[in-house]
Formats: sequence, C-alpha cells, structure tokens
Amino acid sequence: MILVTGATGNVGREVAGALAEAGVPVRAVSRASGADLNDPASMRPALDGVRAVFLLPGYRDMPGLAAEFVDAGVERVVLLSGQSAVATDTGNAVSQYMIASETAVRESGLAWTFLRPAAFMSNTLRWLPQLRAGDVVRDAFGDVPIASIDPADIAAVAALALLEPGHEGRAYSLTGPQALLPAARVRILGRALGRDLRFEALSDEDAWAEMSATTPVEYVKAFFSFYRDHTIDETTVHPTVEQLTGRPPRTFDQWVTTHASDLRERLS
Repeated sequence: MILVTGATGNVGREVAGALAEAGVPVRAVSRASGADLNDPASMRPALDGVRAVFLLPGYRDMPGLAAEFVDAGVERVVLLSGQSAVATDTGNAVSQYMIASETAVRESGLAWTFLRPAAFMSNTLRWLPQLRAGDVVRDAFGDVPIASIDPADIAAVAALALLEPGHEGRAYSLTGPQALLPAARVRILGRALGRDLRFEALSDEDAWAEMSATTPVEYVKAFFSFYRDHTIDETTVHPTVEQLTGRPPRTFDQWVTTHASDLRERLS
C-alpha cells in the first residue's frame, strides 16, 4: 500500500493516478479524508499497512510526522520539495519550510527521494479570473523565463521512486523541456483557446502591491528574492525526466492542448 498526501492537488492527483494505473494499491489522504497531517498522531489509522509515502512539504511537525511513518513500518518516502530548497537565500519563508521538510525526512532514517521541480505548468490556472474578464493577462516577473513542468511528469518520476529501487538518497531537479517567458505562455494559451490573448508585465511596485493584497508579506519577499535577486534557477533545463522515464517531458503547448477542454469549461 502506498499513501499519497495531497491526493486532490495538482501533483498528488497525478501520483495517485499513475500508481493506480500501475496496479498498486493507493490510499489517498487529503483535507477531506479526515486525517490531519498537521497532527501526526491522527495519521496512525491511515498508515496501517503502508510501505511508502508520497509526501507534500511544510506541515507543522515534519519530524513528528516522519516518526509516525517509522513507527508504522513505512520503508520509503518520496518528498515533493522544490528548487527553493537549494536557493542561495535560504532565509526566506519558502526555502525555510522546504529545507526543514527535507531535513526531517533525511534525519528520520527512512529511505528518501526528494523531487525539486521548477514551477508547475498548472500555475496557469491562476490566470483564469483575468481570462474571464478579458484577453489581457497581467502578471509579475514578465522578464523571467521559467522551464515550468507538467505535474504529470513530476508524478511519473514520483511513481518510479516509490515503486523501483535505486532512487534512495537522491534529489532530482525536474523541469520541462524549455524555458518560456510569461508572454510566450500566454500566446500558446491563446492559440489553444482560439483567443487573441496579450500579456502585460506588472511593474515590480504593482506586483508587490497586488501580491501583498492576498499573500503574507514573508512569501511575497520570498518570490521577489527568487525572481528578482535570482536566488533560485528555474530557467536551466534539466534532462532528469527523460533520463528516468525514457521519454522527454511534456511541453507547455502539450499541457495546454491536453487541458484545453477543461480550461474552456472553467472559463465559460
């Protein structure tokens, strides 16, 4: 039995699907399942018979959670981490919880694999409110190309690490096959939707104001550290997905094409 946390999220849903397709028993854990990953002791029933866990980062007591895994007889953990775990500015809020999560798993004694993807292609969904209102997408960091990755490719690597030996003690940097500016992603999205979309880059001042209206300031500072001070590198393309799965990672064009019907439905 493999336990998948965040099973209704962009990556967790794909991991659960990949494991089910491989014929592996999966136990899904999400907010709706009743188990509380911020309360490690509450996880004990969900861990019965579990030998491996796909784990999201950032829960309140990651060492306690890892200890529950050990006590339950779990053998390995595949942790969804991020490039921020190796950022040069390790004092920012996102890096802190990623590093703390990796440290807790590494020190637990469990066999571990860390996945450190670039930004998800599915982050495109945050543009939907603007697309419902018109054909202009305004966003921050318009001059930063990102080699974003399809969550399904992250899941494919996660499934391998959960099911096959040889991935223990490895940290994998995962990206898509090309680094694209936001304007290029908007053009690709527009073609798939049959709309003449246009991108407008927010000034740093406007981006700070918009982000601060909905996001705690420590996280806004973290994003500016990443993309203005360049303390992470999400531009370099890594060959890891193809090396591990035997096929190239999906392009942003492929991701949009695959999800075009769903996007149109969400926009209607």
